Amino acid sequence: MWAEILCGFLAFRVLRRFFFPRDEMEIETIDSSALFAVASRLEKLYGGKAFVGLRIPDADTGLRQSIDMVLVTKGEAVVICVKNLSGFVSMSADGSWICEGDGRQKSEILPDPVAETRRWVSILESYFEQRGVALPEGYLSWKVLLPNPKFRTIHSNYFPSEVIMYDQWIHLKPEPKSMFSGWIKSAWLGGKKEMQDSMDQKLNFVLNTAPMWDRLELNGNNIVLGEFLEFKVKKEDMQALREIRRSKVSCILIQKIRRIGFVPSRFRVLYSTRDYRNEGASASEWKEVTVGSSTMVVFQMEYSSKVRKVKISSIVSLSLSA
Repeated sequence: MWAEILCGFLAFRVLRRFFFPRDEMEIETIDSSALFAVASRLEKLYGGKAFVGLRIPDADTGLRQSIDMVLVTKGEAVVICVKNLSGFVSMSADGSWICEGDGRQKSEILPDPVAETRRWVSILESYFEQRGVALPEGYLSWKVLLPNPKFRTIHSNYFPSEVIMYDQWIHLKPEPKSMFSGWIKSAWLGGKKEMQDSMDQKLNFVLNTAPMWDRLELNGNNIVLGEFLEFKVKKEDMQALREIRRSKVSCILIQKIRRIGFVPSRFRVLYSTRDYRNEGASASEWKEVTVGSSTMVVFQMEYSSKVRKVKISSIVSLSLSA
């Protein structure tokens, strides 16, 4: 009997994988959460500030280019591409990556992440110049990170040294001078601490005020990047949310209000007014309204044309880019 139950369960898992693939939002959540986990570890290892989910204007295309992360530390700025890949990965002659295994029915071709990250560096250098920060050639270094423990390589020696494999990632340790290189920066800045501090401050200011994806944090410490579109609410709650607009609000927190008996659930929506003079908001700047459990957030995910309606009961917070 137990053998039949076990066989039935395993058969269900197999059929589910083939005929009911993972929801796109689930995949986006896993990838975005991996991105923030990488940022947190890099900040602990090297200090500084990791800017995640940037949307930098590209002068060549006239569009905004999504950039996973830029880490700014003392005298160092590193552009980082995070690929949360699993299965066996090899590199083809044209630089594209071939992903196989881990439940895939066929091989997947991934455009060259190395070339993609190099292009990010070029776009960022142009953007910094437009914002009045001139960087010498080579000031921005770059890396491609592969943090998934299920990642495996075929002929790993084919990959450039800028690609950090999983086994390298878990053993990564802070270096005495800088994260990856740094000698170009030190030479250009003449080794003067004041000049290095000034450059770090400029980079931090530009990136802190650069366009970013909105950030939706869900229950279970899951994060999704994308664009907040609107609230879907009942007519009686529309008035309560009228002040929550991107131009006025930077962060929204959701708290469930405890009720006794069979009273319908209500949720407390705390939101901070946007202050362009300072980063963040003080306690006195938070405002509060309440809405019903039927309220939803309409959210378009990064790298996707799909629009999702997320129940307010599933949401922890929502950060809105300026």
